[in-house]
Amino acid sequence: MEIVVERVCGMDIHKDNITACILTSKGKEIQTFSTKTVFLLQLIDWIKQHT
Repeated sequence: MEIVVERVCGMDIHKDNITACILTSKGKEIQTFSTKTVFLLQLIDWIKQHT
């Protein structure tokens, strides 16, 4: 199968938390973050680390 996209991120969003999963050619990584602003900024940084 041909790889079309190198990496993707899926999110399961709830009122109090967000669970994000990043899939790359190296595997998958899952983390859960609170929906408070400081943790949303951490989520953004975590996603940026995988670009």
